[in-house]
Amino acid sequence: MKKFKLALWATLAATTLLTGNALAADVKNVAITAIVEHPALDAVRQGTIAELKKEGFEEGKNLKIDFQSAQGNTATAAQIARKFVGDKPDVIVAIGTPSAQAVAAATRHIPLVFSAISDPVAAKLVKSWEASGTNVTGTSDTLPIQPQIDLIKRLIPNLKAIGFVYSSGEVNSTVVLKQLQEAGKANGFTVVEAPAPRTTDISTAARSLKGRVDAIYTSTDNGVVSAYEALYKSALDAGIPLIAADTSTVARGAIAALSNNYYVLGEETGKIVGSILKGEKPGNIPVKTMDKLDLYLNLKAAKAFGVKVPQDLVDSAKEVIKE
Repeated sequence: MKKFKLALWATLAATTLLTGNALAADVKNVAITAIVEHPALDAVRQGTIAELKKEGFEEGKNLKIDFQSAQGNTATAAQIARKFVGDKPDVIVAIGTPSAQAVAAATRHIPLVFSAISDPVAAKLVKSWEASGTNVTGTSDTLPIQPQIDLIKRLIPNLKAIGFVYSSGEVNSTVVLKQLQEAGKANGFTVVEAPAPRTTDISTAARSLKGRVDAIYTSTDNGVVSAYEALYKSALDAGIPLIAADTSTVARGAIAALSNNYYVLGEETGKIVGSILKGEKPGNIPVKTMDKLDLYLNLKAAKAFGVKVPQDLVDSAKEVIKE
C-alpha cells in the first residue's frame, strides 16, 4: 500500500510539473521599447496592449510585457535593443524610428514590429512598403504633406515663410523637411530650417526664427514633441503661431494639428503582433498605413497668437479646445 501511495504521489507530482511547464509555454512574451515617452507614443503602446487583449493575449494571464523607454537617447535605445534580443521574446515592438533602427540592427531573427515610423523605407527598416520577407514589419504614421499645407494656408492666409523646428538626427524629420521644401516650391512659400539636435536646443531654435517666418510647423518629431511646452513658450514670445502634425500637441500650445489617431495606430500595431503570436511570419505582412486624419484645434492658443480660425474648420474638427 505504501509503495502504491508513493507511486501515486510521484505520478501526481510529475503531472503537476508537466502542467506547469505547459502553462508557462503558453505565456507569450512581448518586449516593447519607445525612443521617448510622450502622449502620442504612449497612446501607441496603450492601443497595442488593448488590441492584444482583443486578440486573446492578456497581460497577467497568457501575456508578459516588458516595456522600456530610451528617454530620447539613441545609445540607450541600442542598449535596450541588445537586452531585449538577449531575453529572446516572441515579438519586439519598437515605437519611434531610432528604437526600431536599434532593434533591427540587433537581430535578424526575432520578429520586429515597428510603429509610429513616418518612412520605414528611408529609415532602412524595410526595402519597400510591401511584405519584406524578413523579420520586420509594422505600422507607419506617414502623412500626406499637401493637406498639412492647405491647413496652414487657411490659418495663415498671407503665408510667405514656414519655420521648421526638428531633430536633425531623426530620419522621420529629415524626410518631412524635404517634403515641406518641395511643397514650398509648388505653393509659393520658403522653408527656414531650425535644427535642434537635443531637446535642450528647441527653445533656441524657435527663437532663431523670430521675424523670419509666418508660422512654425512641427512634424511627429519625437524630440520636439517631448519638449513641446518649451517650444510653445519660445514661439509665443517670438509671436510665431505653431501648427503641428501631432494632435497631442494641440493641448500643449499648437493652434491646430491634422494627424493620425495614435491610439488607433497602436490598435493596428496590436493586430500585427497578435497575428505573429498566432503563427504568422512578419515577413508576410505588408507595412500598414492609416487612411483617416483627425483635425484638432486650440482656439485659446489661436487667440494668444492672434490667429482667427475659420468657422468651417471649427465645425469639421474632431476636438476643439475652447477659448
